[in-house]
Amino acid sequence: METRKLGPTGLETAPIVFGGNVLGWTADEPESFRILDAFIDHGFNAIDTADVYSRWGEGHTGGESETVIGNWLAARPGMRDKVTIFTKVGSDMGGPGEKGLSEDWILKAVDRSLARLQTDVIDLYFSHWPDPETGYAETLGAYDKLLKAGKIRAVGASNLDAAQLTEALKVAEDNSLPAYQVLQPEYNLYKRDSFEGPLRDLCIEKNIGVVSYFALAAGFLTGKYRSKDDLQGRARGSSVEKYLNEKGLNLLGVIDTVAEAHGATPAEVSLAWLIGREGVTAPIASATSTSQVETFASAAALTLTEDEMTRLTGAMH
Repeated sequence: METRKLGPTGLETAPIVFGGNVLGWTADEPESFRILDAFIDHGFNAIDTADVYSRWGEGHTGGESETVIGNWLAARPGMRDKVTIFTKVGSDMGGPGEKGLSEDWILKAVDRSLARLQTDVIDLYFSHWPDPETGYAETLGAYDKLLKAGKIRAVGASNLDAAQLTEALKVAEDNSLPAYQVLQPEYNLYKRDSFEGPLRDLCIEKNIGVVSYFALAAGFLTGKYRSKDDLQGRARGSSVEKYLNEKGLNLLGVIDTVAEAHGATPAEVSLAWLIGREGVTAPIASATSTSQVETFASAAALTLTEDEMTRLTGAMH
């Protein structure tokens, strides 16, 4: 499978990154192992997680996803050399001082993530959310220490807007600190405004890699939710309801037409659109079954025409 350079990190990723939020949450450990095996068997290589996944689950404390990945790596000798691991720091882990982007917390949190992942280095370490209480210089200084210690290979940021990313890049340059090399924004066919415009322009100008999350809008863009009745008993039902409006249903209609022309599914078309968008390195997508991983492989192999890309892009206007 083709790989793409992940900004200036020296890392490369296949066109879809696995979203590890489901591991140890809606997929138990045995199923998670099967899904991850299938993902790698199809030629993909990058797995995204975070220390906080899946603290929101009943009886969970955070770290469940990293623990599953670590156990999977330990059970697969040689696998660590084949995969690129992303994780994040900054979300509230529940204990005193266990959130944000202070140097003190980052230096503690990285060791906990490394232990759960059962590895000695994280390939790409993200600031999960902006932290208004900590200056960029302190955060980037902590990452500088981790890079020099060999605990991480590259740094990224999630959920920054154009002004915040501009400031973070300036602080890095002015203080000879490591700059954010990859951005993780929310971006999909339905929700565009948090990435398109000045932020995308900045990423293209500065050669910043982009791995977008919510690639399938919490499952809405798979086409399986078309009325409120379809949401009954679904773990992500509350996340999908906001898309069930005239705008969303019109978009599904266009996706259906394009999908039919290719003998593809709505999910495959939605992912292929993202893969084909300027400025996007690779979307992040989750799977709770090996059949959903098949969808990723089909999406990576699907080339949409320029006209189809334009119709999909214009469906929201």
